[in-house]
Amino acid sequence: MGLVETEGLILKTYSLAEADKIVVLLTRNEGLVRGVAKGAKRLKSRFGGGLEQFSVINLTYFQKEERELVSISQVELVKSYFESASNPQFLQKFSYLADLLTEFAPPHDPNENLYRMAKVCLATAAEVPESLDRVALYFELWILRLGGYLPDWNQCENCRRILNNDDSASLQINFHILCQVCRKTKSNWLISPAQRQIFMMAQKFSPLKFVEYAGEYPNDVRVVSSILRRLIANILGKETVGEKLLAASF
Repeated sequence: MGLVETEGLILKTYSLAEADKIVVLLTRNEGLVRGVAKGAKRLKSRFGGGLEQFSVINLTYFQKEERELVSISQVELVKSYFESASNPQFLQKFSYLADLLTEFAPPHDPNENLYRMAKVCLATAAEVPESLDRVALYFELWILRLGGYLPDWNQCENCRRILNNDDSASLQINFHILCQVCRKTKSNWLISPAQRQIFMMAQKFSPLKFVEYAGEYPNDVRVVSSILRRLIANILGKETVGEKLLAASF
């Protein structure tokens, strides 16, 4: 492929040998990229502070055919979230969301909608630090929707009736819903009208507008997010490392 220039969001970095780093990025034009930044750990590295986690950068790298790791030659810092990431809760939450991106984004398969969604969620959480749970729900929902995994909570899976805003619904094992007429057992998880609205509004609103809307429903946000995390774990066949850390914090 040769020399590539693109914008990217740094998801993770790892030490490699004494002086180098492996950098995992979600890029605008090339999808998920893993690269080596040689000399990045040196005091006078040419990369400076441009490889901090969650930074948005312009980067140049060289890629050889049939090699997964690219060679990063130059970075230019566009936006730093170093101050936000110094908050342990922010760091923990976005480390979990970074895990989701590395699991759902195929290497070198560009998805600009996914990239823009990740960037705007990061910016929203930095602007409204108390909105971390709401931003995470928005992120979880959209990573499922963009991947084609999001269930339809607008209608009953059995009778196909479109539900009203004030209708409760019954959650099935496949994460789709049944109306109360089609509900087969009282043991099914009941989805309240407020929880269905949160699920629907996250698909209609921008992240900033959604966190404003959902701020009045913290308990319902936690319930919907927990359902989405269960769905994600089912799809991946495992919990992400970040998800285990989140679970341990409660």
